[in-house]
Amino acid sequence: MASYTTPGVYYETVDASGAAISAVRTDVAGFVGIAERGPVDVPVPVESWRQFQAHFGDVIGSGYLAYIVRGFFENGGRRCWVVRVASRDPLSGVESASVVLRQAAVTADVWRVRASSPGTWGNALTIQLRETHRAQTTALLAGSTPTYTAVTSTSGFARGTLVRLVQPPPAAPIYKVVNDVDPVERRLLWTTDRAERRLSYDAPVTGLDPAQPVMAESVEYTIAVTERGIPVAVHEGLTLIPEHLAYGPRVLAGMMAPLDREAERGTPAAPYRIAIDELRERFGSDPLMPRPALVVVGPNDLPASGTMTLEGGRDGLRLLAATDFTGDEWAPEDSDEIKAARRRGFRALGEVDEIALVAVPDILIHPIAPPQIAPLPPCVPNPCLPHASTPTAVPAPRAPIELPPVFDEEDVYRVHADLVQHCEAKRDRFALLDPPFDAAHDVALGVAGIRSWRQRFDSKMGALYHPWVRVVDPLRGTRTPTRDVPPSGHVAGQIARTDLSVGVHKAPANDVLEWAQDVTFTLDDEHHGVLNELGVNVIRALPGRGLRIMGARTVSSDPSWRYVPVRRLVLMVMKAIDIATQWAVFEPNDAATRERLRLSLTVYLATLWEQGQLAGASIEEAFFVKCDLENNTEDDRAEGRLVADVGIAPAIPFEFVVVRVWRARNELEIAEATFAGGTR
Repeated sequence: MASYTTPGVYYETVDASGAAISAVRTDVAGFVGIAERGPVDVPVPVESWRQFQAHFGDVIGSGYLAYIVRGFFENGGRRCWVVRVASRDPLSGVESASVVLRQAAVTADVWRVRASSPGTWGNALTIQLRETHRAQTTALLAGSTPTYTAVTSTSGFARGTLVRLVQPPPAAPIYKVVNDVDPVERRLLWTTDRAERRLSYDAPVTGLDPAQPVMAESVEYTIAVTERGIPVAVHEGLTLIPEHLAYGPRVLAGMMAPLDREAERGTPAAPYRIAIDELRERFGSDPLMPRPALVVVGPNDLPASGTMTLEGGRDGLRLLAATDFTGDEWAPEDSDEIKAARRRGFRALGEVDEIALVAVPDILIHPIAPPQIAPLPPCVPNPCLPHASTPTAVPAPRAPIELPPVFDEEDVYRVHADLVQHCEAKRDRFALLDPPFDAAHDVALGVAGIRSWRQRFDSKMGALYHPWVRVVDPLRGTRTPTRDVPPSGHVAGQIARTDLSVGVHKAPANDVLEWAQDVTFTLDDEHHGVLNELGVNVIRALPGRGLRIMGARTVSSDPSWRYVPVRRLVLMVMKAIDIATQWAVFEPNDAATRERLRLSLTVYLATLWEQGQLAGASIEEAFFVKCDLENNTEDDRAEGRLVADVGIAPAIPFEFVVVRVWRARNELEIAEATFAGGTR
């Protein structure tokens, strides 16, 4: 930019056009259901099946969520958000497995080591706690005073380091906490005259024999974590001193915290197995206060085996209710506690703006209990071999498996109806509805069940897919090699693949479904035609062509919103315009502003037309943008409204849908209406 110091005429180039409208993603899905592990009611971004396994575990008999997410990625999905649901009942709700570390000498609880997320999976975790000494040095008592100790090296020591001063037996070790380190004079300072630097542990060193050598060594702890006998994590250098940067609860809390922070930025966080809670009371900083005994946990405080098993984990499935999948609405003025209690199920996805597809498959759950393993036969010793006693094979006790209830159709309908209402309120996402279990499996009932279920819905913000799909089951064991799962995951994956490869304007249908062996209900052409007219998208096994989705209709009775690509195309356009035209807020409602808005909208829609997402042989036939004095009347301008009428012709069908954009009360608002001019 020129520096205006000398009088004269200066020329600059100024962009008078509005900000360009960028495309928005329409392939991101949101899934809500039952998982083996992971945070409850917290949306987590997932970008691969392996990543889902790391956060939420593998497939389980008590939920469909893992199958749904795998179906999504197998069919071309690239990114989704997952919310795990569970009951929060105080007595039988979800709970994390844990174990308390105690100091035997003072019978005090020190730390609680707990599983990083609730569930019975944590009961399979075992930990080993080992004392380590990462820094060692020799103390020089000749150059020391009670307030500091001279050492040969200060490497590895820092403020808050727990130090053990050891002399030859029978002298007992002395535990001290470093207040500060003087690397120049090579001293470990135990006290300080600066009030702001004092620690509650500050005290002079006493009890050392000046005639004996002294070894100073740091004291830290290493926690090794195993899951079902397989090592999964090692956390080294943990200290018991809260003022130290390596304080155990702080280190592992820092590992867990990125899940929420990264979720806000849209980047998946790495999963961890355990966290540590502090149980002891924090010491005061006043050096004049009585100092409690320094709590030290060492190998002598552990069981003889050197390992401890976490216990008490619960999945919170027995009392699972439909409200756990839906959550509840909250007002902006509600407290954080009320919002947290109501932000559950798919409403936890409400603040994730990039989500374009939503499904709640586990409201249809028909759980499968794990196969019963027969106890081991008694061990019969060889009579030819010497033996002192007869060994007995005692199988390890198996933890009881908690299964969710089977929800009736009224509960299923309430959840699906609430999901559709949620999408209508958000106006940026589309609901994928799964048929009830009986309608998708009862051959004797025929198509009557799905026809009856279809009549319950009338919305342009959802689509119903029938029947369920049959997939290879990794849990097959002694059961059948396949499992029937709702189709929403496979459908969402194919929608995402179509959006990414062609565009949102193409109907997500007539492509082969991957990771699907069969359907649960076979339909012929006659019944397919009946369901298609009703707006049910049928999944069929076609000879020589595999399993394919043969329909792309919404559950709306309005002919203008009959097709899924039309509805989703308009949603994409509305969302892109909403984001990119915020610059118009507080701008003056004059000819320049109206022209800038019209130009930015025209350029965006022309780009869509060039990509084939709009119908028409010319731009005039594909869309129109009107933003002038005719639709910005004097009354509109007096009320602070800036109105732009946008009409688009979706590729299928050739009907105009009007999107009205206006500014009111210093906010940008968007509404939609069918174009009065009819079809072009």
